[in-house]
Amino acid sequence: MTVSRIALLTSGGDAPGMNTAIRAVTRAALDHGVPVYGVHEGYEGLVRGGSMIQVLDWNDVGGILQQGGTILGTARSEAFRKSEGRLAAARHLVELGIDGLVVIGGDGSLSGADLFSREWPSHLQTLRAEGAPGADSASDELAVIGLPGSIDNDLYGTDMSIGVDTALRNIVQALDALSSTAASHQRTFVVETMGRNCGYLALYSSLAGAGSWVLIPEQDLERRWAEKMGQALQAGNQAGRRHAMVIVAEGARHNGLPIGIETLRQIMTQRLGVEARATVLGHVQRGGAPSTFDRILATRLGVAAVDELVNGQADPPRMIGLRSNRVATTPLTEVVSKSRAVNEMIEQGEYDTALKMRGTSFREILDLASTLSQPNPEHEPAAAKPIAIMTAGADAPGMNAVVRVAVRLALNAGKRVLGVHDGFQGFVRGRVEEMTWRTVSNWSSLGGTQLGASRYVPTEDDWDKIAQVIQQHDIGGLLVIGGWTGYQAAFDMQSVAASHRPLRIPIVCVPATINNNLPATDFTIGSDTALNTIVEAVDKIKTSAFARNRIFIVEVMGRTCGFLALMSGIATGAEIVYLPEEGISLERLMEDSTLMKQGFSRGKRRGIVINCDGASRFLTTDTIQRLLEEDGGEMYEARAAILGHLQRGGAPSPFDRIQGSRMAARAVRHLLECMTDSRPEAVCIGLRDEGLQFTSLADAVSEMDIPNERPRVQWWLSGRDMVRMLAQPKPDVHPVTGPISPPTQDGNGRAFSPAIQTRP
Repeated sequence: MTVSRIALLTSGGDAPGMNTAIRAVTRAALDHGVPVYGVHEGYEGLVRGGSMIQVLDWNDVGGILQQGGTILGTARSEAFRKSEGRLAAARHLVELGIDGLVVIGGDGSLSGADLFSREWPSHLQTLRAEGAPGADSASDELAVIGLPGSIDNDLYGTDMSIGVDTALRNIVQALDALSSTAASHQRTFVVETMGRNCGYLALYSSLAGAGSWVLIPEQDLERRWAEKMGQALQAGNQAGRRHAMVIVAEGARHNGLPIGIETLRQIMTQRLGVEARATVLGHVQRGGAPSTFDRILATRLGVAAVDELVNGQADPPRMIGLRSNRVATTPLTEVVSKSRAVNEMIEQGEYDTALKMRGTSFREILDLASTLSQPNPEHEPAAAKPIAIMTAGADAPGMNAVVRVAVRLALNAGKRVLGVHDGFQGFVRGRVEEMTWRTVSNWSSLGGTQLGASRYVPTEDDWDKIAQVIQQHDIGGLLVIGGWTGYQAAFDMQSVAASHRPLRIPIVCVPATINNNLPATDFTIGSDTALNTIVEAVDKIKTSAFARNRIFIVEVMGRTCGFLALMSGIATGAEIVYLPEEGISLERLMEDSTLMKQGFSRGKRRGIVINCDGASRFLTTDTIQRLLEEDGGEMYEARAAILGHLQRGGAPSPFDRIQGSRMAARAVRHLLECMTDSRPEAVCIGLRDEGLQFTSLADAVSEMDIPNERPRVQWWLSGRDMVRMLAQPKPDVHPVTGPISPPTQDGNGRAFSPAIQTRP
C-alpha cells in the first residue's frame, strides 16, 4: 500500500541524531507530497491524541539537525502497553487519516510498533463497529517502519544504531581527558559506561581509548576474575605503565548479580592494593550534538524510510538499518525476537551463546582489546625476518592507532618490528629503527603520524637502494599505511620485484587519507575525523550567520574527490555543494544564486555552501563569494571560510581508531600468513560489501581513475540528491489546504525563473 499521511514519533531513551532523522523523514515526505504529523512524547502522545499530534512543515524541522535529544520528546508509556491504550492510539490515527507510522527508538519502541501493526486490523474492526470518524475509509493495514535509535547498539538487523557513534565520541573524549590526570598521579581509573544488557559501548570505547581492562555483560567472569585483573594491572605498573583504565558496562555481572562500580573500586583498593578512582559518565554519554556519522546515518535511514512507505514496501512492517554500509531492511518481528534472545541468554547465564549472537565483529574486538591491554607481548621476538611498518602519503588522523595495533600484534606473534620514518623516502634513505611494545603505548589518541610521512613515489634509481635496506635488515614483510602515493609506490615495488629479487616480499596496504579517494574500500582512516572537524566548524559558522542574513561559502579539502564536501554538506544541512566530480559552471552559479534569493525571500536567515578545493580551477571560493554577494544585493551578505589543514589535525575519532585497529589486526595476520607461506603478494585491505576484505593491488589500481586520483565508482555520490532534497526550500504540504506555493519574486521585486522554481 502507498501511504497518504505519515505520523512520526521518537520513543524510549533519547539518542543523538533523532532530530536529524525527524528532519530527514519530514522533508523527504514533503518532497513526495505526503503530509507529516509529529507525535509528541512517544507512544504516550499517540494514546492522548489532540494537541500531542501536530502537522510538521518544512520550517518546523529547520535548524534541528545539529541538536541533541529529540524535539518531539520521548516518554515510556504505560497506557500503550495495554490494549485499551493501543485502541485509543489507533482511534487518533484513524481520525486524522494517517496510514503510515515511523517509529525511531530501541528494542522496546520497536516491539511496541510491531505489536501495534499486528493488532491494527482488530482495532480497526472495533472502531468501525463503534462508527468512529474516519474508520470506514481507513486503510485495512497500518504501514510501519522502525528506525534504530539507541546508544546501546543492541538491535539485530543493523551494524550501528542512531546515537551510538556520538556516545562513543563522548566516552572516548572522557577517557582521553582522564588518561592525562591518571598518568600524572600514576592512578587507576574505573569508568562506568551505559550498557545494561549490551557491552558495545564499554568494549569499543576500551579499544579506542586504550583501556587496560574491560568488563561487559556478555562475558562470563571466572571465580578469580578480580585476582587476574589485579595481576594484570600490577604487571603493567611493573612494566612502566604510569596509569590504568578499567572500563565497566553498567550491566556487567558476576554470578548473575551486577558488579557495581563502587564495589569494583573497593575490590581494587582493599583486596588488590590498587589506588583507584571511580567515574560514572552517566547521561553525558547520550548528550550533545550528534557526530557526523550519526547525522549521515540518520539522514540515510530517514530518507529510506519514506521511500519504503511511499513505494508501498512496508509490508510486512520492517526496520531500516545499516549493514556493511548499505541500507538494509529486516522484518520488525525478526528484529524484536532476535534482539531479545541475546538479553535472555545473558539473564540465563548463557554467556558463550550471547557472545556468539553478538556477531563475529564483536568477538573480534573483544579478543583484540584483550591482547592490546596486556603489559607485555606473550612471546619474545624471534630472530626470524622482521616486519617493516611505514606511513606514506599525507598524514591522516588514526595512522598512529593503526601503527600501535600492528606493532603490538606482530610482537605478540613473536615477530620483530621495524619502523620506517618518512614513508618511502625514508625507506630509500635507510631511516629504519626497531619498535617495542612500549614505543607505541600512548599512540592511540595522537593525531598525525609519529613515524612521519611523505608524498614520495620511488624512481627507477631508488629501487636498488630500497633493496639494500631490505637486505641489510632482513625484512620479511611490509605494511604500508597511507594514501594513493603509498598505494602507487607499493604497486610499483611489486612490479619491479622480478628484476630486484630482495623486493619480492609480501606487502599489505591499509587505507589512510582524509580524502577517502582510495580503491577497494568505502572508508579510509582519517576521513571520519576530518568530517567531524569540518562539521563542528560549520556548526559554529552557522551561529554567526544567524546574527545577520548571511551566506557562508566554506572551502574543504578533497582535491579531486568530493567526499568531504558532500558528506559534510549532508551533515550540516548545506543548501549547495560543489564537487570536483561535477565541476562548476557560471550557469550553475546563477541558478544557485536564484535559489538562495528565493529562500531568503521566504524568511531564510542563513545559507551554507560547501566548496571542495578542487571543484574548479577558476571559480574559486573567493570568486563564488563575490558573485553571490553581488547578485544578492540587499538580501544577504556572503562570507568565505577556508578551513585548510585544520581538517587533518586533532585526535582521531573513535570510528577511525576502531576501524583502523580492525584493519591493522587483519593486515598483520595476513602478512604473517604470507611470510609463513613465502607468498610475496601485494594486497590492500578495505571496508566494503560484507566487511573487511583483501584486494590485490593490481585489481585495486584497475578500479582507479588515475588521472583524477579517485575510484571510478564512488558509493557516496548517490547522496547528491539528498542535499538538494533536504536543504533547498520546497512547497509545504498541508493535509487540508494542500501545497503552499512559494513566492514568485525575490526581495528586490525581481521575478524568479520558472525553470529554477521547479528544479528537483
